Amino acid sequence: MKKIILSIIAFSAFAVSCDDFIEKETRGVQSIENYFQTAQECENYVNELTHRLLLPNDWYTLVAPRVTNEMATDDAWMGNTGQDNSAHRPSSQYTITPDNMGDMNSIYTAHYYTIQSCNTGLEKMAEAPISESQKNQYMGESLFVRAYCYYELVNNFGAVPLYTTSLGTSDLKLERSPVAAVYAQIEADLKESAAKLENITVARNGRVNKWAAYALLARVSLFQEKWAEAKQYSDKVITEGPFSLEADFLNIWNVNNHNGVESILEAQSSSVQDKSLGSALPTLSGARGEDKKYFPSNDAGDVLDGWGWCMPTSDLENAYLSENDVVRRRSTITKWGEAAYGDEVLNPTHKFSLNDNKSGRIIRKYYIPIATRRALDKKDGHLPLNIPLIRLAEMYLTRAEANYHLGSGDALADINILRARVKLDPKTGLAGPNLLRQIYKERRLELAFEGLRLYDIRREKDPTTGRPVIESLMGPSGTFVQYNLNSADPYETTNLREPQDKGINFSPSKNLLWPIPQLEIDLSGGVITQNQGY
Repeated sequence: MKKIILSIIAFSAFAVSCDDFIEKETRGVQSIENYFQTAQECENYVNELTHRLLLPNDWYTLVAPRVTNEMATDDAWMGNTGQDNSAHRPSSQYTITPDNMGDMNSIYTAHYYTIQSCNTGLEKMAEAPISESQKNQYMGESLFVRAYCYYELVNNFGAVPLYTTSLGTSDLKLERSPVAAVYAQIEADLKESAAKLENITVARNGRVNKWAAYALLARVSLFQEKWAEAKQYSDKVITEGPFSLEADFLNIWNVNNHNGVESILEAQSSSVQDKSLGSALPTLSGARGEDKKYFPSNDAGDVLDGWGWCMPTSDLENAYLSENDVVRRRSTITKWGEAAYGDEVLNPTHKFSLNDNKSGRIIRKYYIPIATRRALDKKDGHLPLNIPLIRLAEMYLTRAEANYHLGSGDALADINILRARVKLDPKTGLAGPNLLRQIYKERRLELAFEGLRLYDIRREKDPTTGRPVIESLMGPSGTFVQYNLNSADPYETTNLREPQDKGINFSPSKNLLWPIPQLEIDLSGGVITQNQGY
């Protein structure tokens, strides 16, 4: 009931300043005006904001568009060739239009819903009769949530409407604010969030903390080519934060290692399945067409039949092979018939339907081991796997890239720390463009399927052309497209129900961003304008 009340209160924020409603005294009913009277009410509200930002148990609203962004890169196919793919196809195949957004509509709408609720909560909590330390905690977390929403909006759609106060129905037709202004607000929110959370020392899993704010500051600084700030904040997290690299790379996504030593922020899950507290991602991206006949036990309890979306490409696998990177390859990709890494005894030859799977590969990071499957009361798509959103390894890669652009000699040292963790020899003697390419490659190998690849290839500059890396990969002459067209991979080329020319429709004149949903333009009466090329 409490959660329902909160959702109603948050939704009512859209109409709080409208003068046309009939004023009627209400008794014994929680409203936006009489809520926020206790610390518990404030905490419940913020919990709902955080949940709405992450929505790990809801496959469509945010998980699907985030996964679809992976499908728009050289790391992933759509994968599932046995079901309707209309939600993922427009972005994945670069045929997206303002009227045919697929699941990209939902991330735009959902984030503005959350931003409005953040604004309302921040205003109300500032006046709440609670202690200053409690205000700092709840407002600090809310500021982070708002910043993260804008971070995803600006990276998907570019210039977007920007507002930091609760709006009424007469205030909703806002023009787009420049990208620089949106980033400035993100930075301001994160700095204020970190300051408010500075003295919150009681660690509670799944809650936003100051280190998450500093880490996201490092990321958005890198994305803006603010090299000094990117180094400053990543270095702060590395040297002052309470985090350390997991000794075993595979352990980062271990179903029994929630909130491990490397994780700065994770989307939480639970094995209490009747409460729908688990993650939908392992099902969304799990192997499609599993069957008990594939497992030595011949036990239906070992089967967790996934939906098969977002399947790794052979191009990504080759990137690991080129470095002899066995640990990260097997921790990231399981190929059909290969033992699931870390689950070799119970799943020595992971097999599934090749008819329904484009690539014959699945994402190992989001795999649920057999022993865990057997312990589940039901396999309903909500599974007990936390999803790391920000982790320490990213900070090393951010610092490496910043050091490269600042002319520091420490860039190699940072990537070699990560290479040592996965038993790879250090890189030596690299400088100039070759060093930058290696930093880019290490980001790909380390962070595959963690929500950064599309943003990275849009922002990274090809040292040869000076143009975004995605322009070298995609389009008719793109290296990734040409690789696919000339590939002899036995899995990808024998299932052509997903076209082999993936990425061929990419156009640099428009596809560095997604279009603004036409529905939003129409609702604004044309005040919101469209991105170039659409």
